[in-house]
Amino acid sequence: MTAAAPFAAPPGRTLIAGVGNIFLGDDGFGVEAVRRLGEHPLPEGVEVVDAGVRGIHLAYQMLDGYHTVLLVDATARGTEPGTLHLLDATDPAVTRPRDTALDGHHMTPDAVLALLDTLSAGTGGRRPRRVMVLGCEPADLAEGIGLSRPVEAAVDEAVRMIRQLVGADPDVPAATEEPAEDPAAEAADEPAPAVAGSHPTERNTTPC
Repeated sequence: MTAAAPFAAPPGRTLIAGVGNIFLGDDGFGVEAVRRLGEHPLPEGVEVVDAGVRGIHLAYQMLDGYHTVLLVDATARGTEPGTLHLLDATDPAVTRPRDTALDGHHMTPDAVLALLDTLSAGTGGRRPRRVMVLGCEPADLAEGIGLSRPVEAAVDEAVRMIRQLVGADPDVPAATEEPAEDPAAEAADEPAPAVAGSHPTERNTTPC
């Protein structure tokens, strides 16, 4: 995979899939990111799914006529935990494992992508025009539920990036229950300070 170049909102159907195992700490990043993304309105034609560890199912779904697929997952690239990487995985010529084990409970995005050509040849399905991966550098992949502090802090930034990529209105807040009227609320309606220690996105050209 290579670093992704900026691009306009996809012109056709878009699939956003959260990938990962919530029982392995930060490996649950993708699942939590798409859960939080689902709290926001998205443009027509954008579908969000929690693929979890169902890699084979995801590979089949990716052949269902999507223009763009964005996979969201924990991705170790040797940077600071919580760093986000936006990568382009479109080019089928990029080296990927040829013999992909059909283990539906342990398939990384690379393994899912390696399976696409085989499945498309067997089913007649159409490969997406563009495949992106939004990865987050993990801190802890040991058994246990819950994200580490730096990865948890990166989730909201990942959601913001995804909404920007699909052309969602950045001014529309997440869906929440309507609060009761409170006269004191207007006085508190001031811009919140920036979160200290936020993690920047990385768009380098180092092969994945």
